[in-house]
Amino acid sequence: MTDKLQIVRASLADWPTIQSWCADEGWNPGDQDGPCFLAQDPEGFFLGKIDGEPVSAVSVVNYGDAFSFLGLYLVKPEFRGRGHGLATWKAALPRAGERTVGLDGVVAQQDNYRKSGFNASHRTVRYLGVLGPDGSGSAAVPLAEAALADVIDYDGLCFPAARPVFLREWFAAPGHVGRALIVDGRLVGYGVIRSARDSHRVGPLFADSRVYAEVILDALVSGIGGGPVAIDVPETNGEALAMVGELGMEPAFEVARMYTGPVRDTDPGKVFGVTTLELG
Repeated sequence: MTDKLQIVRASLADWPTIQSWCADEGWNPGDQDGPCFLAQDPEGFFLGKIDGEPVSAVSVVNYGDAFSFLGLYLVKPEFRGRGHGLATWKAALPRAGERTVGLDGVVAQQDNYRKSGFNASHRTVRYLGVLGPDGSGSAAVPLAEAALADVIDYDGLCFPAARPVFLREWFAAPGHVGRALIVDGRLVGYGVIRSARDSHRVGPLFADSRVYAEVILDALVSGIGGGPVAIDVPETNGEALAMVGELGMEPAFEVARMYTGPVRDTDPGKVFGVTTLELG
C-alpha cells in the first residue's frame, strides 16, 4: 500500500528528522553529520512522505563516475510493513546509474540486500569503550598542519573513491577533531573523532601500522579529553581488532559491507576504523 506515498528529495532542513530516526535505531549519529553528508551529494537524499509526514528515508550518494554508497535506509516504526521503505529504495537507487553501489547492511536486512544484487565483502563491528589519553599521541599533529593534498591522497588508499569535497567538510565541521602523523616528512596516517549522540565516534582511522594507529587514536582521545568512544572496525584488519580488544573495547553491533559490483583496490591493512557506516 504505497499509493499515498510521495517521495521527495531531502534537504538539510529535513536532517533533524533523519538524525532522530538514526538515534532511535541506536546508530549514534554525529552532531554535524548532516551538513557533511549533503555537501558530498546534495541530491542524494530522499524522504517518503504521507500527507506531508515523513515516514521513510534513504540516501544514494555518488562519488565520481564509478562508485555510489547507499545508506540511511529507514522507515518510521509505525509505518513499517506497508512497502514504503522498498518504494523509497526503488525510487532512489536509479540515482547511482551504472556505478557500483556499496552499503553497510545490518544483519536483519542482509538477505534482502542480497536479493537486490548486493554481495557481502566483509563484516564491520562497532566497538565501544571508555578511553583516556596516555600521552603516546604527542607525536601527532593537528590535521590542519598536514598538507591537504597528502591527506586526500592517503584517504584514496583506504576508500574506493576520491572524496575531496566530503573530506574538506568533515575536517572543518564543528566538534570534529583531526590528527595526522608525519614520520620523516611522510604522512603515515590520520584520523578524525567527532561528537555524537551517545559517545564520540572515531572515523576514519587510517594508518600504515598498528603502532601509528595507536598514536593517532591517543591524540584523538586527548583532543576530546577522554570518555566514551565508538570505532567501526572492519574484520579485514586483524591488527585493528587486536588493538580495540587490548583497549578493553566491547563489540556493540555488526554490519556487512556489501557491493553490487567491483570496486577499486584499497589497502585493508591501513583501515583501523571506517569513516561512517552511512556514507562509507
